Amino acid sequence: MPVESGSGVAARQAKQKRKSHSLSIRRTNSTEQDRAGMQRDMLESQESKLPMNVRGNLLDLFGQIEREFENLYIENLELRREIETLNERLAAEGQAIDGSDLTKGPLKAKASHSTSQLSQKLKTTYKASTSKIVSSFKATTSRAVCQLVKEYVGHRDGIWDLSITRTQPVVLGTASADHNAMLWSIETGKCLLKYIGHAGSVNSIKFHPTEQMALTASGDQTAHIWRYMVQLPTPQLVADVSVNCDEDVDFSDKDEADGEVDGPSEVPTIRVASTTLKSHQGVVIAADWLVGGKQVVTASWDRTANLYEVETSELVHSLTGHDQELTHCCTHPTQRLVVTSSRDTTFRLWDFRDPSIHSVNVFQGHTDTVTSAVFTVGDNVVSGSDDRTVKVWDLKNMRSPIATIRTDSAINRISVSVNQRIIALPHDNRQVRLFDMSGVRLARLPRSNRQGHRRMVCCTAWCEDNPSCNLFSCGFDRQAIGWNINITALLQEK
Repeated sequence: MPVESGSGVAARQAKQKRKSHSLSIRRTNSTEQDRAGMQRDMLESQESKLPMNVRGNLLDLFGQIEREFENLYIENLELRREIETLNERLAAEGQAIDGSDLTKGPLKAKASHSTSQLSQKLKTTYKASTSKIVSSFKATTSRAVCQLVKEYVGHRDGIWDLSITRTQPVVLGTASADHNAMLWSIETGKCLLKYIGHAGSVNSIKFHPTEQMALTASGDQTAHIWRYMVQLPTPQLVADVSVNCDEDVDFSDKDEADGEVDGPSEVPTIRVASTTLKSHQGVVIAADWLVGGKQVVTASWDRTANLYEVETSELVHSLTGHDQELTHCCTHPTQRLVVTSSRDTTFRLWDFRDPSIHSVNVFQGHTDTVTSAVFTVGDNVVSGSDDRTVKVWDLKNMRSPIATIRTDSAINRISVSVNQRIIALPHDNRQVRLFDMSGVRLARLPRSNRQGHRRMVCCTAWCEDNPSCNLFSCGFDRQAIGWNINITALLQEK
């Protein structure tokens, strides 16, 4: 009597299963009408505000959905049975050829597949372990790179801008939305002087290159020049609060209460400016001194930048051309050059080296608001934007940037160190990152629990002549922070 082969048995079993599957579907369909009738009777017996035709249509739709799910459930059961049958056949064949060469036939493919899965799992585990080891090494070395030295707390609202004096004594200046500008002792964190002459938010502060004068821009549509005299207190020993540059622990909402502090009491106060510049028809968002300190430039939301004589307060030039509000202005440290940035996605270079004429060059490359553009000591301009990029430009070739830094958050007022040409990027997401001019990331300043900024970081400023604090940042958490960046170790890690 002929014996039926294994493949024939499997085919006959599959045919029987398909037949039983189709019978079960037919049985299901045969009872659908009876079930629908029963459901309609139950529906009619229930009270509802829906019309009967709408209720009937809903019932038909739900019935169709139920049938689809039932069919899928039956098919799933049949597939599971077939898989179990195939697994049993593979197990039986493996026992039948026990002791033979397992590297032949279907078992070879199965073994190869299992081996590849194991290899991939090993690679993934090894990669994860290696990453953890590298991260631990980086954390150890970074402790010597970034240190939080001092926090300057006293403003009652967010701090938009900060700057370092260029003359002795070296102090920190902050401009805040609370209508005040303050001068601070860098070493002690004590407020030395408060300027309250503005009637609106103080958006910018810059110091004269050779004299004890400050220039502030405000939302009251004016810019003020005021003189100051401060006496530094005796420095006190501060505890080492160094933290890991890559530590990242979010703050809880309860930390909001930490910002509610009283402003500095019993400090000298200046109420009246020595010079008021008021030719703008909108918010003055930024201002800066030209080289030599005899002229200043202001940038406004009225889409213009103005050039003034300091001694006479005379308006020399009104710089027009931007299509939308200006966001920032900056002057070259050694040449009569001005750069203005705008919400129109461009920034413009204004050349005043020739007294008889001033030329204009437009830089295009960003896709969103250019929040700031600053000069370097060389022939470069660095621009930051809400499009989450920073671009480095060569003044001799303005068609395209020579380097582009892509980040994960909008960038505010950037700063570039004079000696090492390191770019400090303040972000909307509370981070401060350091890059070199070629776009290589060097470090990220701490943003851990009760360390670093708790809100948007608005501005950064370098002060490389100070041995204790050489980088400052301020944010909308109402505080400024002084950092010690070990630049030598930073460059070695790169």
